[in-house]
Amino acid sequence: MKPPAPVAPRPVVACLFTTFPKATETFLQREVSVLLAEGRDLRLYSIWGGGGEFEGRPVVLFPKWKLLELLWLLPWHALRRPSALAALARAALRRPPSLLNLGENLVSVAFALVHAGHFRRLSPSHIHAVWAGGPAAAAWTLWRLDGHPFSAAGHAYDLYQDGGDGWLRGKLAPALFVRTSTEMGAATLREKGVPLEKIHVIRRGLVSLPPLKPLRVGRSPLRLLCVARLVPKKGFAHQLAIYAALRAAGVDFEALIVGEGPLHDEIAREILRLNLGDRVRLLGHRPQNEVAELRAWADVLLHTGVVAADGDRDGLPNVIPEAMAAGVVVVTSPAAATTEAVADGVSGRVAAPEDADAWVSILRDLAANDALCEHLRAGARAWVEREFDARRNAGRLGALFDAAISGSHPAN
Repeated sequence: MKPPAPVAPRPVVACLFTTFPKATETFLQREVSVLLAEGRDLRLYSIWGGGGEFEGRPVVLFPKWKLLELLWLLPWHALRRPSALAALARAALRRPPSLLNLGENLVSVAFALVHAGHFRRLSPSHIHAVWAGGPAAAAWTLWRLDGHPFSAAGHAYDLYQDGGDGWLRGKLAPALFVRTSTEMGAATLREKGVPLEKIHVIRRGLVSLPPLKPLRVGRSPLRLLCVARLVPKKGFAHQLAIYAALRAAGVDFEALIVGEGPLHDEIAREILRLNLGDRVRLLGHRPQNEVAELRAWADVLLHTGVVAADGDRDGLPNVIPEAMAAGVVVVTSPAAATTEAVADGVSGRVAAPEDADAWVSILRDLAANDALCEHLRAGARAWVEREFDARRNAGRLGALFDAAISGSHPAN
């Protein structure tokens, strides 16, 4: 009787994150969970923060004291691979758009230099940089030092803030593929010189869809919810003006704002100045289970996103399809990629954030028009079922890993 054939080990895919796990990036956790459930051997690395363990897998954190190791590692790398170090110095220091971008790239390069020996021993079949900022800088460095094949992803701030990552084109040139989650991101990557055949639009997703909640009868006061970081690109000056206009127009409403960020105190002062304290509350950060409860409470999700002064903007914030899945009607600005999910009059409503009167008219209509709400909720749920399935979308990403490892060229 022949002994059973040995089972070949699964290919190792090293995933490089900026921060993982991160409370405000549950979409990444869902994606990793699905890939692990498929049996993939993922190794998880977090360059800036996070760390610990995720679903039984260690998350390797880069403690910044390890930067001291560069005192002897830089000369060693220079002796071992002088051309690689010279190319790295030229690339990493080329006209960064901001000190933040420069710092993120340099720390990520340092991560790669410090961990190069680890990756040589691990010999991963593939490396995937989850963002085109620091993680892609680390992946490029590991490729330049030891030839590790890699892919990358570009989505929002890494493509747009301060004009986008200053090293983007060079970092992505040797990537086997580039993933983005919106058509807007794909167009931007093409504009920045990434070949069309390398770009794959793969959205995020939900592992399971919640039950579609019933439409609340008698939506007065109208329950409004905003879930967003308190940063300029979320357009909170416009949102507070909309609340003030609702009050002036006699529309009965209550609004909850979930999130934290540098604009917290400014927004709190503006709520008081506009005499909205009895209608609008800042709740700060809330865990996902509480956000789900707030979606069950809400009639409408508001997103007043804009293009910030530094060029930063959203892609498609995951809170939008999450609300659409639950049966919360979404009203959004047309900024960035939100209208890839929210088609005006089909799966939600769209209005310019500075046009408070238009928002008042839309919200007044949603408070009274049951047929319109049901029509929008059905269209929203259909979009989510078609586009926002985490298992299907993570499976597409896994198929790209397989194709890259096997040397085939997947169609986008």
